[in-house]
Amino acid sequence: MANEWNVGKKKSGLRKETEYAVIVGVITRKQTEELVDEYLDELEFLALTAGAVTVKRFVQKLDSPDNKTFVGSGKAAEIAEYVKEHEEVTMVIFDDDLSGKQTGVLEERMKVKIIDRSSLILDIFANRAQTAQAKTQVELAQMQYMLPRLRGLWTHLERQRGGIGMRGPGETEIETDRRIIRDKISKLKKDLEKLDRQAATRRKGRDAMVRVALVGYTNVGKSTLMNLLTKSDVFAEDKLFATLDTTVRKVAFEGVPFLLTDTVGFIRKLPHHLVESFKSTLDEVRESDILLHVVDVAHPAHADQIRTVQTLLKELGVEEKPTVLVFNKVDLFRERNYDLYLDEEGKEEVEEGLRKSLESEFGHEAMLISAKTRENMEQLRRRLVDMVKGEYQMTYPYIAQHW
Repeated sequence: MANEWNVGKKKSGLRKETEYAVIVGVITRKQTEELVDEYLDELEFLALTAGAVTVKRFVQKLDSPDNKTFVGSGKAAEIAEYVKEHEEVTMVIFDDDLSGKQTGVLEERMKVKIIDRSSLILDIFANRAQTAQAKTQVELAQMQYMLPRLRGLWTHLERQRGGIGMRGPGETEIETDRRIIRDKISKLKKDLEKLDRQAATRRKGRDAMVRVALVGYTNVGKSTLMNLLTKSDVFAEDKLFATLDTTVRKVAFEGVPFLLTDTVGFIRKLPHHLVESFKSTLDEVRESDILLHVVDVAHPAHADQIRTVQTLLKELGVEEKPTVLVFNKVDLFRERNYDLYLDEEGKEEVEEGLRKSLESEFGHEAMLISAKTRENMEQLRRRLVDMVKGEYQMTYPYIAQHW
């Protein structure tokens, strides 16, 4: 354990108050070992984003989750023993959703906080939300998540005071019952409807301009690209969900004006309640004319991330919108994939092969860029100008005729 623990502390660079976690995944007929490893990599990054360092992984093979402990009594006992031997560990994070009953049973056996992927994501959202709309959306999602878990969660929450997974209403609503939470959900929905109407009014004021929306998986560089294209200072960070609140900027390339919107990043296994709550924010995507789908080409699971985003875009009913598939971080791709002795011709062959493979699989012309080094940004700008001009010709021809 000593080596494992030191590595965790060294890599994190975080202070004493950092929480330390164990993460747990389950291999089933629907989730292969390779896929679970990817999910756990992402879960570890989620935990780090929330402020926790992962020091141990546990993986269990199951035909179906156990009703009481999710992972089975034997594996639960193994995890409990590990946690007992390593008192620095303050939480166990499961990659799948737990019921209130499972959470209560696991906490009783392990004597630490039990968190699932959804509650971890909700915690990050609660910490990152800045505007009234985002805060209301997150609180609504938290309440909807909590409601079916009340019986199992009450004793769980009474013993906890703050920390990851306990922000927002988790601390202050311990004494509530189902009726009070339902009333709260009803009120939050009304508040959100009011905020939505205000947002819709603001969007109407932007009519007669073509709208381009940046979409993509979380942490692919959308905000960095937004800053580069608009010369603004949208918050960007190498963490998941660095951006929650929708940001809109007016841009003009070659005298052609349009609105560019940065949106919240998508993720696999995104909690259903969170998707529902944030659909109003994603109205910016629905009402856009062009989608700029940004992909982290250096990520080993970028193809899976593209499919995740495409699935969510389909749920929003926008999959048929004109889309530019932009593969960002090509500089990082080269760093990770080029052999030290590969010559220029070999590098060009690798990139051309990558481009053709992506175009063949996803049916879009693949554009390789680096927002960090500004590589191929002029090519992207020209592509955007052409698409925006075409959209003006179809939608606002009276404006286009002045160019």
